[in-house]
Amino acid sequence: MYDISTRKRALALVAQGRSLNSVSRETGVSRAAIRSWQDRLEPLPRMSPPPGPPSDTGAYAYLLGLYLGDGCVSPHPHGGYYLRIACADAWPGLMQMCREAITRARPGVRVHTVRKQGCAMVTSYYPHWPALFPQHGPGKKHERPIALVAWQQEMVDAHPWEFIRGLIHSDGCRVTNWTTRLIDGERKRYEYPRYFFTNVSEDIVRLFTDALERVHVEWRRANNRNISVARKASVALMDAHVGPKY
Repeated sequence: MYDISTRKRALALVAQGRSLNSVSRETGVSRAAIRSWQDRLEPLPRMSPPPGPPSDTGAYAYLLGLYLGDGCVSPHPHGGYYLRIACADAWPGLMQMCREAITRARPGVRVHTVRKQGCAMVTSYYPHWPALFPQHGPGKKHERPIALVAWQQEMVDAHPWEFIRGLIHSDGCRVTNWTTRLIDGERKRYEYPRYFFTNVSEDIVRLFTDALERVHVEWRRANNRNISVARKASVALMDAHVGPKY
């Protein structure tokens, strides 16, 4: 167990632009420990009782969609858990919405961004993330059953559009398709928007389509992994409540 002064000294060296390797050599502290202090300076407290469901149910419904699409919960090496949501660099607005959803769903937690090639992991430490995301488990999501517990289903039923938006923002997109039509003897190009959602897990796909049906959005399967929303009225509903990523 390192005291606070040792922790602060190591972080001060990192703040000067030093690498974790060089700070580790100088202080004798492992890189993993220094990295964990960047998330939390104070020693981890005794595990508190699991929290109740989030009070901001709309933010949680959106965050749940992001988690089911591009998120994971992983253990911290010294106790507790990380929530990580992968966000592509092409969508800076999505990163900000993700950060806000985390802090609204669980006020008081810290959120930071870990840069990766072509994307960023929006990351937050909290001892009880598995209690808030009981779908957490070993292996990949599409290799294990995924089902909502009762309190999650109540939140999704109350905020279906937020849940749909989270799923689209993680594993979906809005695109413009085109075709040609013969008009007055002349073939002309015709463009129309549509939404796609793609996920390998049949359980997650079913959660998505169930939510679509709850808000009267018509959908069809483009193939085993892809759900398409293309009818004009349904696309208009999606545009009003979801919209493209940015």
